[in-house]
Amino acid sequence: MSILTSPRGKVEVVHCRRTESQDIFCIKTLIRKFTQKLFGRLNIIYLLEKANLAVTVCNDKEEIMAHSIFVDYPNWNVAKQDNWIPVFRELDKEIPCTPLNTLFMHFFVAVDEYATGCLKEIIRTVFKAVPELYFIFLIVPTYLSLGSTLITVFDQVGNIPCMNYDEEFAVHICHRHDHYPQLHIRKARVEDHDDLMPIFMHYDSTLKEIYGEYFLAELIEAQDEDNHAVVCEVEGKAVGFMSVCASVNLPLLHECFDLGPFHGFCFPHPDDLLEPPKEPSLEESEDTGNKSDSQGSQRVVEEPVSIDTSEMIQEKDTETSISCEEVLSLLSKVSEDMQDLEKNLSIISLVDEDDFGSLSSLSSSLLLSVESSHFRPLYLGESAAFCIQLFCIDERYEARSLDFMSFVFSLFPNKNFCLISVPHLTPEFVLIQNFVKVVPFSNCTLDNDLYVFHRAGLLRSITIRLAKFLDTPGVEKLVRTLLLSTKILSDLAQYNEAGRDPDGTELQVFVAEVANQIVGIAVIRKEMDIEYIRSHYNIEDFIYFSHHQQEEHGRLNHFALNPIFRHYTKFFLKEILRLGYKSCLYYPVYSQTREGKLQSSYAHSLTSALHYLVPVRPRRQIVYPLEKLGINAPSKEVSKDQASYALNHTNRKLTLEPKVTVNARIVVVGASSVGISFLETLVFCSHLKFNNLTLISTHGLPGKKLLSNEQRKFLASDHCFNDKDYVLMSLCSWVNVVVGRMTAIDRVAKQVVVSKDEIVFYDHLILCTGQQYQGRSLSTGIHWTLTQPWRPSCTSAWRGTASTLCTPQLSQTQPTSTTMI
Repeated sequence: MSILTSPRGKVEVVHCRRTESQDIFCIKTLIRKFTQKLFGRLNIIYLLEKANLAVTVCNDKEEIMAHSIFVDYPNWNVAKQDNWIPVFRELDKEIPCTPLNTLFMHFFVAVDEYATGCLKEIIRTVFKAVPELYFIFLIVPTYLSLGSTLITVFDQVGNIPCMNYDEEFAVHICHRHDHYPQLHIRKARVEDHDDLMPIFMHYDSTLKEIYGEYFLAELIEAQDEDNHAVVCEVEGKAVGFMSVCASVNLPLLHECFDLGPFHGFCFPHPDDLLEPPKEPSLEESEDTGNKSDSQGSQRVVEEPVSIDTSEMIQEKDTETSISCEEVLSLLSKVSEDMQDLEKNLSIISLVDEDDFGSLSSLSSSLLLSVESSHFRPLYLGESAAFCIQLFCIDERYEARSLDFMSFVFSLFPNKNFCLISVPHLTPEFVLIQNFVKVVPFSNCTLDNDLYVFHRAGLLRSITIRLAKFLDTPGVEKLVRTLLLSTKILSDLAQYNEAGRDPDGTELQVFVAEVANQIVGIAVIRKEMDIEYIRSHYNIEDFIYFSHHQQEEHGRLNHFALNPIFRHYTKFFLKEILRLGYKSCLYYPVYSQTREGKLQSSYAHSLTSALHYLVPVRPRRQIVYPLEKLGINAPSKEVSKDQASYALNHTNRKLTLEPKVTVNARIVVVGASSVGISFLETLVFCSHLKFNNLTLISTHGLPGKKLLSNEQRKFLASDHCFNDKDYVLMSLCSWVNVVVGRMTAIDRVAKQVVVSKDEIVFYDHLILCTGQQYQGRSLSTGIHWTLTQPWRPSCTSAWRGTASTLCTPQLSQTQPTSTTMI
């Protein structure tokens, strides 16, 4: 919050927030004739639909004081939205504007009395919300002055002509360093102690209680070649602190986390043992081995797959959904030339398909029966990692946390990985939003999550563009381990040849390039079933459908991005929309493969962008008697019967809107209607991202058909969800599944025992086992009845509600197996 004072001495306490649709009426009341001259006659609703960022300033009474809209291409038709960079670089070659670091102000209104203060508050908020942003441009007709408000933050840099008619427009610029500057990073000094201690004490006093009042000064004094302390400085005052150390307990990390994707955080060594030793074989062992490998690869395709935020991986286990950081399971070795990043960014290569069986595919504690037999590689090279021991920063400057990384990497020129470990329940702060989460093994007993950041992630020279024929070798190298790599390369060849599919569907392929190397690819097509989507899904929860043309809807078919640059995923999606002249993207998640074969019509690769999309709830459908309705029946696009799928979506408004990440280990016991409804509620929270959802169920995830139809008839069901409902939810895309029966709960250790010998850890445990069968012998034979469910007072058994999200307080005499909802 900020305090604004008007020229007449009035005071208002204001805060900034994202613009909502209900703000439009009040925004229109602030429009003046001068506003229309500066920005033109605009349809505010339409502009909000196409904006990347819209900010509203409100006072403590929630009255709107100011509003501004920002888009990633210029207004007034001075340049095409997909090719504005050359035009603006001609104005001033010393301004290195790029799509990554530039936005354009398309609209601004404010209460006259507080206009200047509101404008500065909006500009500061925008720079804080988008850390990569360095320039904001404002374009107005040359015959108009900016007025007394806008001129306080914008400076003119030149004039450019309009493309449509003979008129020139003035270009003004606002720089980041004038409002929310980059932090100055330097080595810490003992004198910084007094500035830093209030920041530490604001968050926690534990360190002071354990190590004494002057622990920070002692830590700063203890610096040597392997231990460094750095601070960020603002106006000569330390406002942030980071302690880094070259000593990393790699053996412990090797035991608890899958470090194969990073070559164990070690430099390559000739004696590294990366593959299990081959056993003596018979005459046909080689042929048999090859056949077995190919069959194993085929099983990955034939079994039901789940969508994950991994960069480029197909899930191996039927009932296990990978965590969002399984992205790294495609990587195996670090390139020998680790130091020349600009020349070789392929420092982490992708594993061969034959190695898929040796990788862990779990996020928290899943794959109970498979992982024990996994081979653990042996790395003999020197450590290539250092770790962050202590980090703290004033919340006013938290958005600039990444400024530390360039300096700390310079302190360790021979290290390429920066590690940080944080407790599960720690809210995800800005710094680790740029890190990649490492996948733990199922037997990991550490209470912390491990994150890694690679030196190459500091590069800002990423460029998104349409693919060319010359990109084919680079794309082949990028996707060579994907099960659908042939399909991606086929789409690339089709795009380079014709720009559309044989049936005429528009096709576009985009690539991400850094230092002349292809690090990402995305394939989109024009969405042909938009009326079906509108009628079958609640897409209007996110967009005003009437303000989007049919050609502005696209379908995301494939998306792959090198995990080093995972933090640029949203930027990649934003550029796809800008360069492709799209406003909405849809990603369908189809159900399990039919008859054990992957259908070509459903060939969508698993996308690393899934966590940056929002799941769209399906609509309940009316069953129309088409024959009776005759000409009054709905169109075929609405009533046609096609394969059901779960729909994920993004649009221009969502490209700069962050999600709140929840790393708490939430374990649901029982796939009852309440359990499924509880998971459904969490999954469809569009503003939240749950990384550790786990379902423990005797028969796995409903809808997966692990049992035959005859066997399933003997399971209790209230028919609250059917198989189609499970397809439309696609819980396997978000939830890890443990197949087994819970036999005990250890509330002190916060763990449950599954099938008597396997352990699943939790932070929050939800018990909703549903109805169960209980048999009793009668003289006439065997008779089966349903037990009456035991309902704790704190739960509610109705679709849409679930038991309490807390550690269960069950009576010691209450058997676990009868804890039902």
